[in-house]
Amino acid sequence: MKTAIVHDWLTGMRGGEKVLEQLCSLYPAADIYTLIYDPLKITGRIKEHRVFTSFLQRIPGILKNYRNFLPLFPAAVESFNLKAYDLVISSSHCVAKGAKAASPERHVCYCHTPMRYAWDQFSGYFSKERTGRLKYGLISAVMPVLRKWDVNTASRAGHFAANSNHVRNRINKYYGRDAAVVYPPVDTEFYTPPVKKRKKGYCLMVTALNEYKKVDFAVNAFKKMPGKKLIIIGTGPLAGALEKIRGENTELLGYKTDGEIREYYRGADAFIFPGEEDFGITVVEAQACGTPVVALNRGGALETVIEGATGEFFDGTEDDFIKTVEKTADKKYHIRRLKENAMRFSTEAFRNNFSGFMKERGY
Repeated sequence: MKTAIVHDWLTGMRGGEKVLEQLCSLYPAADIYTLIYDPLKITGRIKEHRVFTSFLQRIPGILKNYRNFLPLFPAAVESFNLKAYDLVISSSHCVAKGAKAASPERHVCYCHTPMRYAWDQFSGYFSKERTGRLKYGLISAVMPVLRKWDVNTASRAGHFAANSNHVRNRINKYYGRDAAVVYPPVDTEFYTPPVKKRKKGYCLMVTALNEYKKVDFAVNAFKKMPGKKLIIIGTGPLAGALEKIRGENTELLGYKTDGEIREYYRGADAFIFPGEEDFGITVVEAQACGTPVVALNRGGALETVIEGATGEFFDGTEDDFIKTVEKTADKKYHIRRLKENAMRFSTEAFRNNFSGFMKERGY
């Protein structure tokens, strides 16, 4: 069966790309279509496949400024000629599900989320203060068009798989479609607990430094916890702003390798997850390494954290966040229970569940 995988963009290895890696393993002969592609930031498993890009790839500087071209994304994904493929799998958090297969029955969408920017997380990405009045005005004017396109193109996929029940509900809300839940893969063979857990006196975040991740919320809260230390690993557009507002007990480490991140997971007193996420692979990676989680009581974390056993939830307020961090960092959790919970989302579980999903639909 001639197969194509459509992925929004390939500019780094985040949660969506980890799903793509496993799809590449399940469909080793598949071609990949993506809006833009930076091979220097993509793993070998993906690069083994033929990768086709859209006309956006030819725009100078696109790899650094691609978000500025959001209004062109629908036209870019629609430019792909996929009619010769027996099966199209879209890995979509933005526009990939709008790709045109020969027919909807040949198109299966693995949906990480309906387009975040267009719906309930618009304010988390854009505001007059952060974006600037002119750019905010332009984006606000374009959004109704993007929302309409997003809804109308949902019919191009014959079947939907969602990465969590949280996303399944959003698919139903915005698209009026049902979806099967297939949780994304976490490398529980790589992310493992240390031989003996030793708390090293810090809390940890591993995250892109974007507005909706609520990193600034955590940084400001830790200013009021001088006895606690926060280490943040990750890069993104808010790096400079966070450096200016951070307290002395917060460190911004920038990029770290997977091996380095694993060691930070293993040594942390608690993993901090203050934003509302569709799933949150880092939450599971932390538990796989024996570290409990402090998470907002909304979104995908409700499906991956067992309150009192593998972490704790806070209600979104700063006061409750501080109280919950202090409680979690000082409490003893059972490493075996943390690892067992993480194993529900292993790579093997994803492959089995996605294969079963496809088999039930005749693929």
